[in-house]
Amino acid sequence: MDNLKGMGWMTLAMLGFALADTFIKLTLGALPVGQVIAIFGFGGALIFGGWAAAKGERVFDAALFTGPFVLRLGAEVLGTLCFIIALASIELSLLSAIIQANPLLVTLGAALFLGASVGWRRWVAILIGLLGVLIIVRPGLEGFDVNSLWALGAAVGLTGRDLATRAISRDVSTLLLAGWGFAAAGMAGLLLLAVTGGATLPGGLLSLQLTGALIFALVAYYAVTAAMRIGDIPVVTPFRYTRLVFALILAFFVFGERPDMWTLVGAAIVIATGLYTLWRERLATT
Repeated sequence: MDNLKGMGWMTLAMLGFALADTFIKLTLGALPVGQVIAIFGFGGALIFGGWAAAKGERVFDAALFTGPFVLRLGAEVLGTLCFIIALASIELSLLSAIIQANPLLVTLGAALFLGASVGWRRWVAILIGLLGVLIIVRPGLEGFDVNSLWALGAAVGLTGRDLATRAISRDVSTLLLAGWGFAAAGMAGLLLLAVTGGATLPGGLLSLQLTGALIFALVAYYAVTAAMRIGDIPVVTPFRYTRLVFALILAFFVFGERPDMWTLVGAAIVIATGLYTLWRERLATT
């Protein structure tokens, strides 16, 4: 394990994701969600798949499709669809705040599905963190936006992807994981576009925005996968929270967003409990 490189990869990934989210949101007013997902998916698949093939890796090897690999593809599709729909429906700052529950959900999922040992303190922290998510979403209250449920779906999908990644053999390269993940998302985007219709040819500005978003997303996707594989999970995962910082800055300057007090309070609770959970996890493994 190389934790210093893992931390660097994770921070780079979060900056890349925040920038990609910003560019994607700029395009969603003019392009249907399915088309954006398809462009992203197949663009990423061509780049990562071509890169893997150039290195002599067997891109279409049937042996790749183990149970964890297929589960990862399914989680990738769920996370991507929900995330892009959320980007089109709610503020970037709100979406980014909800996504911060991912590390807590990874710990929860590891305990439930991977047999990880989680002490009572971490269980309490997880429950408090989920309460923070409820404060952000505010179901049943005046500030509730039903579209924020898409963000919760995205968090669940991304959590499933991260958990499945940990169960896949290290002989499967990051390039292959990324390439097939993008391909699965691209196919899901095409299916969604077939249902909704409305495909259009992007103009000059839209093409530039899509290209910028794809570049940042590719860098971020590779970086987060590398971080999860080369660094200790409790060490590199806290750096996911830098995404919220980057997102709040970009949301303010690009979209003029000003998240309300309850969103910030809920996000602070989620981050604090997430950091505490990761700290307790480190203590338990040392």
